[in-house]
Amino acid sequence: MKILVAEPHGMCSGVARALRIAEETLAGHPGETLWCFHELVHNEHVVARLRARGARFVDDLAAVPPGGRVLFSAHGVAPGVRRLAEARGLEVVDATCPFVAKVHREALAFAARGLPIALVGHKGHDEVVGVLGEAPERIRVVETAADVAALREAWPDAREVGVLSQTTVSREMVAARVGELRAAGLEPVLPDARDICTATCQRQDAVRALAARCDRILVLGSRNSSNSLRLAEVARGAGTPADLVASPDDLASLDLGGVSVLGLTSGASTPEDLLQTLRRRLESGAR
Repeated sequence: MKILVAEPHGMCSGVARALRIAEETLAGHPGETLWCFHELVHNEHVVARLRARGARFVDDLAAVPPGGRVLFSAHGVAPGVRRLAEARGLEVVDATCPFVAKVHREALAFAARGLPIALVGHKGHDEVVGVLGEAPERIRVVETAADVAALREAWPDAREVGVLSQTTVSREMVAARVGELRAAGLEPVLPDARDICTATCQRQDAVRALAARCDRILVLGSRNSSNSLRLAEVARGAGTPADLVASPDDLASLDLGGVSVLGLTSGASTPEDLLQTLRRRLESGAR
């Protein structure tokens, strides 16, 4: 079986930056607990490695002792979370991805113009929850065509709608929602630069190119990783079967019989050493 690896793949600059901030904070305060609000990034291996070094992950700031040091994840947080951290006297270490911070600023700008805002993304995702908090009375998450219809009903007299997107969705998803907004009689107002981050676009393009050369594609990434899930979707959309595997150990459950050319890629939160381990096991025939 021939193995091809997508280029680029793996960790993006925003994830690498967040991980560097976490590691430097842990190294600078040995023996002290670093409280992480939500997972730093959506990868179980990264989370486990940080936990082994003294990080603790919480979904409620009430779990952080007053005066504790709290790390905000790469996905960003809502303004209310920042206010609560300040009220509790917490020392904040902010690892928000710059691409995500840009979407927050755009939400505020659209809200200042009085526009209804369509946020293309996945409901409940940490990044989406954070952006929603900037203007909850004006933002609607549009994950499906039904959500677009609900937005039209909520603002029946609107002519324009600001459009933002989660940084890790596919361009196909954004294009579909924008088309549905236009069909609903709304004129989409887009930011000057796209919200999907450059690394996400590059990795999706690489998978499209890889799909044309492979019988099957494996995407290495955690199952709660939006960008990893999108990579598998993009491969399937290009006509090639794709599987999301969370760990090299998942190989044991896969039947790769009949596959002549196998493509590999990894999500933007996946450590490179895991992909190399997966590749070595495949090349050696070990499962």
